[in-house]
Amino acid sequence: MTTTIKDIGEIGLLNRLKKFMRHGQIDDDVAEIQSKRKNILINNDLLVEKIHFCESISNAKDIGWKCITTNISDLICSGSVKIISFSIGLVLPPSTTLKWVEELYEGMSEAIKEFGGEIIGGDCSCGETKMISITAIGEMNQPRLHKGNALPGDYLVSTGYHGLSRLGLALLKSEDLPSKEIISPKLFNESIQAHKRPYPALKALEALISCKPALMSWRAAGTDSSDGLIESIRGICQSSNCQAVLSKSSFLKHPDWPLNPDWDEWFLYGGEDYELILSLPKKWAKKLSKKLKTARIIGFTRKGKPQIFWDNLEEINIDRLKLFQHF
Repeated sequence: MTTTIKDIGEIGLLNRLKKFMRHGQIDDDVAEIQSKRKNILINNDLLVEKIHFCESISNAKDIGWKCITTNISDLICSGSVKIISFSIGLVLPPSTTLKWVEELYEGMSEAIKEFGGEIIGGDCSCGETKMISITAIGEMNQPRLHKGNALPGDYLVSTGYHGLSRLGLALLKSEDLPSKEIISPKLFNESIQAHKRPYPALKALEALISCKPALMSWRAAGTDSSDGLIESIRGICQSSNCQAVLSKSSFLKHPDWPLNPDWDEWFLYGGEDYELILSLPKKWAKKLSKKLKTARIIGFTRKGKPQIFWDNLEEINIDRLKLFQHF
């Protein structure tokens, strides 16, 4: 029987591609290129129409902003605070209007003006579906965040709110909400903004750097929550071969987020929130949670086969997570 990509899924595919790369590379959010002067980090993301973006809910400028900022988020969650450049690859149907392409680049330029870097070139080709491939380059800084850097006894730290982008998507698509709660105008507007114009956690990274305790090493594990809060923790556990114990009462939610537990799924698994998820030595984690008002210690790591538990010992089955599937 022939195995298809649908049979094994994205994670299964990536696990099979490990043999073509150096050890640990596929567990990282970016590629690191070492040089005698300065090391650089390289990230590549491919966005496909009707899978990653849809013109019925986002205009070309918003799509351009999101293409750039999602790449920047991968650089930031790997420790880069200096963005250098972007190379853009486009696949476009011949019927695409010039105005759409120009507005796409205007949105990209708005994001670059906000976070730094420049467009240095790229390539374009014809195809039946719009595709946008971004290669982003940033300067490596300390700490070099990596999913595989966690150690048992670390504290897990989350920055910012989660669930907003998923709610924004539902509102834009007129989906049914998890329950009948009335959404406040503030939560409505911020959720729409979070989905259409995500903002990478650069300030959180700067706070992490500035509050590192003296004489402590730069060891820290990190990723972003682009694939969901729980999925990001799963990635750290898998890459670092450890377990996580989480406290539901410690998560920071938007002040207007409904209290109904039916909304927890979007908060925990929604994705595209682009906040930092970190595994840090306890002293560093405590300093960060005091310095950054949106940072919360949400649990800790311990020895054991990669699994995630709530603090009441209830296991979160990481093999059955309600995640977005590419295939």
